[in-house]
Amino acid sequence: MSSTDIRLVVLDMAGTTVADDGLVEQAFQAAAGELGVEAGSPEHRTMLEHVRLTMGESKISVFRHLFGAEEKAQRANSAFERAYHDLVDAGHCAALPGAAEAIAELRGQGRKVVLTTGFSRATQDRILGALGWEEIADLTLCPAEAGRGRPFPDLALTALLRTATDSVHQLAVVGDTGYDMLTGTRAGAAVVAGVLTGAHGAERLTADGATHVLGSVAELPGLLAAR
Repeated sequence: MSSTDIRLVVLDMAGTTVADDGLVEQAFQAAAGELGVEAGSPEHRTMLEHVRLTMGESKISVFRHLFGAEEKAQRANSAFERAYHDLVDAGHCAALPGAAEAIAELRGQGRKVVLTTGFSRATQDRILGALGWEEIADLTLCPAEAGRGRPFPDLALTALLRTATDSVHQLAVVGDTGYDMLTGTRAGAAVVAGVLTGAHGAERLTADGATHVLGSVAELPGLLAAR
């Protein structure tokens, strides 16, 4: 590989490599209910719209915005995690078609792969365990291990540092949300690829800096090989 080849691929999980199927919204509804927000109320609808707009962001940051006081935000986050874990444990967690194969192919091409998330480490590990993905990537990272979550560049840059990648010009960031795209552009990634299997459409992904928009992560190995 030359000094400008992509040597590190930072991949989002839910919506990019892992099917979401509304799990985030279901877990949010449980969290909001615990804080006394009635499902279907104007307040609930406003909060849910914010959750949708900020998909990809660190979940505790979302709850701090929605509930203000740290104690309430922590209660909501704990309720969210319990609800999400229950959904995962009940079998509502699956890899997106072609995701595991794409990760294997990327690593087979000699690239390092790091899986990142807006969830906590406990939730990330729950998902990895449910899928049998504990060893699928070179590294996994959550916001608490990087400093700040998306849309800041911390996750991507921490991945670069932890894998001893030489330059941001060798970095690709891939995700399904506008916040993933902002993370990639703010980190200076050479490739910032949006996928259409998750929260946001092509218009939002492009507006937030996508250099490429793909149908799914399954197309990524071919894209990078063609470069």
